[in-house]
Amino acid sequence: MHPKNLHKNGYPMDALCQSYPALKPFLVRAKSGNISIDFTNPEAVKKLNAALLHHYYKLEYWDIPDGYLCPPVPGRADYIHGIAGLLKTSGRDQQPVLGLDIGVGANAIYPIIGVSSYNWSFVGSDVDDAAIKSAKAIAGKNSVLASKFSVRQQTNSAHIFKGVIEESDRFTFTMCNPPFHKSPQEALSGTRRKTSNLSRNKQKRSGAKFAGSQAQSVERRLSSAELKNNAARGQAVNLNFAGQANELWCEGGELAFIQRMVQESVSVKTNVQWFTCLVSKSAHVKPIRTSINYYGATSCEVIEMEQGSKISRFIAWSYSN
Repeated sequence: MHPKNLHKNGYPMDALCQSYPALKPFLVRAKSGNISIDFTNPEAVKKLNAALLHHYYKLEYWDIPDGYLCPPVPGRADYIHGIAGLLKTSGRDQQPVLGLDIGVGANAIYPIIGVSSYNWSFVGSDVDDAAIKSAKAIAGKNSVLASKFSVRQQTNSAHIFKGVIEESDRFTFTMCNPPFHKSPQEALSGTRRKTSNLSRNKQKRSGAKFAGSQAQSVERRLSSAELKNNAARGQAVNLNFAGQANELWCEGGELAFIQRMVQESVSVKTNVQWFTCLVSKSAHVKPIRTSINYYGATSCEVIEMEQGSKISRFIAWSYSN
């Protein structure tokens, strides 16, 4: 993990329980003898996240509606620290820094980490009513966020920046964790595969390594609960569950979404210094670079992030010198 990542040494369960006693009932002893939680239990994962955000980021309140993404905090922190490094090397890290989180979600995880770690300010946008309501509650119920984080609703799901970025806005960066899958069926298939792997590996993992790797898998499983329930009942896949569909899939999948983001970025290039987006598949980097060059960006960077054996990355582009 990034050297500045507060979670690089694993989860100190004793300290977390002292800071956040509600976590204690969910502790289990792993096969190795180390204390952990059951990562197949959605409520345990949510309580662990709440404990981490309380202990490390001084949150007084954090909650998400059932079925929405419960993000693995360590990996999310790496994206924030990666952006901080990008701003520093490009000479754009002077305060005040204002970020735009596209698809802030119900969990608002990136603004939380960015405000607490770097004293940045954030605007978060989302298309989903419940996600907007949840993110606003997190912003309003935490004194550390109250003056640093605001939420705007994207009323047209066909747009990414249009309708969110106002003419007078000047963002230091934008960030996004885009939908990964191309269809609800592909999302369901991926969920089943990851759930199966999680159950199979449950007894093979332990301690901090178990915590970090399995939390990544749990995220997608949690967000697809209703998909799985419908399939189990033999029903057609039902996407009437607000932000979950938006979090999991879009037409054309990740590559199409990011290429659309690049195209839209041209119209707001004077409002943003750096555009950034996570890229799950390394094979997508080359065509995204091609799009970025086609639309006339003056800079393009790919920043890799390592979490154990997992390598992820985000791409960044700019139209300013």
